[in-house]
Amino acid sequence: MALREGSRRVQLLFRLRHLPQFSRFVGVRSVSENVSSKSSAPETADDHLIYTPEHFALKEALRKIIDQEINPFVDQWEADGIFPAHKIFKILGNAGFLGVNKPVEYGGLGLDFSYSVAVAEELGNIRCGGIPMAIGVQTDMTTPALARFGSDELKKEFLFPSVMGDKVACLGVSEVGAGSDVSSIKTKAVRKGDEYVINGGKMWTTNGTQADWMCLLANTSDGPPHRNKSLICLPMNLPGVHVARKIDKMGMWSSDTAEVFFDNVHVPCKNVIGEEGMGFTYQMLQFQEERLWAVANILTTMENIIQETIQYTRQRKIFKLPVLYHQTVHFRLAELQTEVELLRSLLYRATALYIKGNDVTKLASMAKLKGGRLARELSDSCLQFWGGMGFTSDVLVSRFYRDSRLLSIGAGADEVMLGIICKYMDTLPKK
Repeated sequence: MALREGSRRVQLLFRLRHLPQFSRFVGVRSVSENVSSKSSAPETADDHLIYTPEHFALKEALRKIIDQEINPFVDQWEADGIFPAHKIFKILGNAGFLGVNKPVEYGGLGLDFSYSVAVAEELGNIRCGGIPMAIGVQTDMTTPALARFGSDELKKEFLFPSVMGDKVACLGVSEVGAGSDVSSIKTKAVRKGDEYVINGGKMWTTNGTQADWMCLLANTSDGPPHRNKSLICLPMNLPGVHVARKIDKMGMWSSDTAEVFFDNVHVPCKNVIGEEGMGFTYQMLQFQEERLWAVANILTTMENIIQETIQYTRQRKIFKLPVLYHQTVHFRLAELQTEVELLRSLLYRATALYIKGNDVTKLASMAKLKGGRLARELSDSCLQFWGGMGFTSDVLVSRFYRDSRLLSIGAGADEVMLGIICKYMDTLPKK
């Protein structure tokens, strides 16, 4: 791999260490009493399948930010139902974490997608699911198509400030009647001269109440549903954009989620990302990175939940024995750890193929399917071993139980993942 060449490594480390604020966070990771710092994953580049010393330098610096700037405040942000996105994104942007695989000329580090996976893994050490999800929306859900297909003018106006943390982005795809079935969206953008006039609405919009702009998927013609859609960069302060409400959710409490309406919103036609009518295709490409990112993120959290459950069940006694010593408990934890490692291997395989330019739609769908199901299984099993304490809001396992349920729904439900996998297996009924 080219990244293992000595000159490339030196250049990268120099770039990392001279980023604004990056030097604040590079160094020996402070020893934490929190068990979440433990992991059975390889800790050195020599042992890792796809990571180099640069990946680990990036992860180490990010962990410093998480420990200093995020985790001390998570409980309060969870209670508030929102976190200060502009403040946190600016810290992350200054340190280079909002654009690790984005072009250097637009503020990014210009690295491959494996670095985004490394960042997603490290963000799993945040003590909730909402904040990592909000960050992932910014880095790997709203901006991949813009970085790949957008004009230079659009990249300067929307990508650069998003990478730097000066603007918060949201993704406008899902609607009340069109969630996983993206082709059924109803929001329309009608061309009038050199503008589009947009009417409709978007639902379950992460970052929606704080966003400065939206990557909007809208119908720009009356053609076939897979060829009539476009992605549009939509400033959220335009007349006619209405954030109707902040949605109360089962989990992901610290992440604001909005319902947004558009009433005759005028947007320049030049705000279309790439070609008009290619929005559905671009969005499907964005979904692949989003799904791999989500799996990488939740793997770390699942690892932490297992480790914290081991620690708790070793201390807690039942019938004069530690809960952990009962065979049904330690055998179950062994099964879960095995499943986590299998999912990790699938993720790394998909990532390695993706950065070489391969289509990983099937593998990404498999990883997303397995990640969502394993998160539900793992959170339920581990919560059970915590007993009454697990039913309180005082421990990470109960928060994970609420937050992780979204993975089987968002970015394509489990059933949609199964349909995609079957399509690649050629087992779907013939029409």
